[in-house]
Amino acid sequence: MQVTFAPAADHAAILVMPVETDGLARLDLGDARSLADAAAQAARFTGEAGTMVDLFVPGEPVRHRILLGVGAGDEAGWAKAGGALTARLLTSGATEATVDLSATSATPAAVARFAGAAGQRAWRHDVYRTRLPENQKPSLATLTIVGAPNGTDAAWLAQSAVTDGMALTRQLVSEPPNILYPESFVEQVTSSVEGLGLEVTVLDTAAMTELGMGALLGVAQGSSRPGRLLALTWNGAGDGTPAVALVGKGVTFDTGGISIKPAAGMEDMKWDMGGAGAVAGAMKALASRKAKANVIGVMGLVENMPDGNATRPGDILTSMSGQTIEVLNTDAEGRLVLADAVTWVQRTHGVKTIVDLATLTGAMIVALGNEHGGLFSNDDDLAAQLTAAGLATDDKLWRFPLSPVYDKMIDSPIADMKNIGGKGAGSITAAQFIQRFVEEGVKWAHLDIAGMVWSDKPGVHHDKGATGYGVRLLDRFVRDNFEVEGAA
Repeated sequence: MQVTFAPAADHAAILVMPVETDGLARLDLGDARSLADAAAQAARFTGEAGTMVDLFVPGEPVRHRILLGVGAGDEAGWAKAGGALTARLLTSGATEATVDLSATSATPAAVARFAGAAGQRAWRHDVYRTRLPENQKPSLATLTIVGAPNGTDAAWLAQSAVTDGMALTRQLVSEPPNILYPESFVEQVTSSVEGLGLEVTVLDTAAMTELGMGALLGVAQGSSRPGRLLALTWNGAGDGTPAVALVGKGVTFDTGGISIKPAAGMEDMKWDMGGAGAVAGAMKALASRKAKANVIGVMGLVENMPDGNATRPGDILTSMSGQTIEVLNTDAEGRLVLADAVTWVQRTHGVKTIVDLATLTGAMIVALGNEHGGLFSNDDDLAAQLTAAGLATDDKLWRFPLSPVYDKMIDSPIADMKNIGGKGAGSITAAQFIQRFVEEGVKWAHLDIAGMVWSDKPGVHHDKGATGYGVRLLDRFVRDNFEVEGAA
């Protein structure tokens, strides 16, 4: 679906009229006033965000009108309305609709959020559906927004870039594991960002072996698909050290390795690369909108399989940092991938702020369900910045503790550490593990997004399936804290 803007409507197959809470009386409806009042009363419509009433007005040039609630008129309400409108019309048979904002007081930011949510909610992955019934196919091709306030163009440029970034993330998360594996992940991402000005670095098995990345390679060695490390660098503030590194876990399929998972639900593990997918989408968004910041996105890519060469419980791996790891459970593999990716970006780029994202632990879903991502950090200011970005974008986070007490739970009697910490506090000990690879003086945050990258129910920005979680969050985090005014 294409979202377009126009100064006025030449024609409209469907006219959408936004209504704030209890604001129907202020709307100029002309001869349709009595019909609108009666329909609103029958539907108990008060303008609550995302609610709608259909009107069919005889004798008018536009017979089909929709009253669309936008709530209090804040950005969140407008976003909810945009997503709800697309959900209603996408497969309705309608091919176009026009949203008239001329009677509203919407800000440019609110309009951009509305348009962004509408476009994001339209995303589908029907590539492999060869017999989709006609009435389930998307019909809505164009959503035209008229009467937007001055300044909307710039706000929409940023939202459009985020929408494109989310589309990349959702594509990666949705692809089946026979299509998406470390090498093809690299190919899909590099193809998608071509021409945007991102510097691309790819490390293969030989390069990672030379660097001593034994933790990441230890996960990859059980698969016929070789591992990769992909880095995308954006220098929007000019040449120099990246101000922040975004690091993503990219396990393109996770069987659990020798510590194999139960069969039920294992197909979900195609989205165990959701952290890397979010980093890829965020980097595309930043480059697309020419963010005035220097950022590097690093993705550790492996497939965790249980063949005769796989790492065994009891093996000891040596990480790039030189620290040794006793592997007690090969299904605790994401932290091994992140350990070497975090070390690599510190040693090669000297970054002083790192945010990693990973679908790391089932314990996080037990704790937070599918409503928040988990946040762990060694710096209160960084944690506050990420929390604020999450609230602003609806990619919400909830902070968990770190402490030496939990850290002791991963001490090993025969190596520097174990890769699991016992029955309790599984998400916390996983974060403590990653923290051991963060160098002195580096601000670091770990986002456990296990419950957020895939959804079994529709949301404001997504249908069932891949959510694109993390792209809006990271884009806003960079925008609010790392962009440099006046940078080239």
